[in-house]
Amino acid sequence: MHHFSTYLFSLLFLFISCSASKINIVSSLPKNLKEISAIEITDSSNTLWMIEDSNNKNILYGLNLKGEIIKQITLSDIKNNDWEDLTSDPQGNIYIGDFGNNSGKRKKFFIHKIISPQVSPLKTTPITTSFKFSKKYIKKDFEAFFVWNNNFYLFSKENKTTTIFKVPNLPGNQKAQFIGRLNLKGKRNPITSADISDDKKTIILLNHNKFWSLTNFNEGDFSNSFIQEIDLGHSSQKEGICFKNKNTVYITDEKTNTSTGNIYEFKIF
Repeated sequence: MHHFSTYLFSLLFLFISCSASKINIVSSLPKNLKEISAIEITDSSNTLWMIEDSNNKNILYGLNLKGEIIKQITLSDIKNNDWEDLTSDPQGNIYIGDFGNNSGKRKKFFIHKIISPQVSPLKTTPITTSFKFSKKYIKKDFEAFFVWNNNFYLFSKENKTTTIFKVPNLPGNQKAQFIGRLNLKGKRNPITSADISDDKKTIILLNHNKFWSLTNFNEGDFSNSFIQEIDLGHSSQKEGICFKNKNTVYITDEKTNTSTGNIYEFKIF
């Protein structure tokens, strides 16, 4: 294992291909939600929280396990520039990652906090963290993050290597700090969503036909991670993943044909 300065480190890990249980459809998504880009649940309820990505409404949707919309929260005074992922904290608050950057031209990025969405009014003004990247990383595109110990960890969307950044979970203007790089085995491995388990012992990173499970890591330093590559046996435009419990995940994909646009369940162990 090779270590660089505080600005750089390389990551060595072991890949294990896992043929776990079959992916199962929980329910289809509402027909009017064609571009779901994330899914998240909180400790306070079983509601499945979802968003759509760029050029869609600035609404946080709450769904039940039948795929029915049971709550819609409109976020006031902000725009859906490119909402890409959701995360939550132990207090039951939801965070929306507005950091998609397909064009590579964005200069400012946002994370919006919705306090206790389960009891939130149907129209609310979020608490916003805004942040920038240094010129070296300004063109990076992001679709995945989670919150851990009051910091957000962001993973860039690239074919072979994801770049990891840390942003303080504080309102107002912040700066994204480069943490390191994770080189994923093979090609065409862009990360589209991420989550961390409630016990903070497992990180998951989603791809269109698989996801990676990271364990045995230290905060801010993933160089000692034990990584499992888990084949879903199913390929589609998967954009959202979250833990249902420590052994099971929920996954969503965008609607591109009659067999996609669903909520899925997959047992890791």
